[in-house]
Amino acid sequence: MASVKLILANKGPHVHKVEKSSTVRDAAVKMNEHKVGALVVMEGARIAGVFTERDVLRRIVAEGRDPATTSVGEVMTVDVVCCREETKLDEARSVFKNRRIRHLPVVNERRELVGMISIGDLNAFESTDQEMTIQSLQEYLYGRT
Repeated sequence: MASVKLILANKGPHVHKVEKSSTVRDAAVKMNEHKVGALVVMEGARIAGVFTERDVLRRIVAEGRDPATTSVGEVMTVDVVCCREETKLDEARSVFKNRRIRHLPVVNERRELVGMISIGDLNAFESTDQEMTIQSLQEYLYGRT
């Protein structure tokens, strides 16, 4: 069974990060600039939280807060679920589904951030894998065309 490590090998280890003291506006600009739905909030070398599009909707827009004066640390998700590179893709999918989250930081044995995967990354990986399987089966059944 494939693991998170395969997704990171394709995607790369780069993670978009933000400090707790950054404003929500600056974080939202960064998310738009990099076309990502979440940023890992760092406190030094430690993961302090995750700031997501959902946080913007629930804790900024719905509560009428000013994104220019509200810090990411005030509204980030602090209950961060992480996985390891060895985590099986079925386990990661289960975490996405059961926790109702879309982003999963990947940490090593020392709890240091080594990457991040999204439900979209997982879907794209599995879709590509299925397409390759279908192609191999077609070649087996009908020969190379």
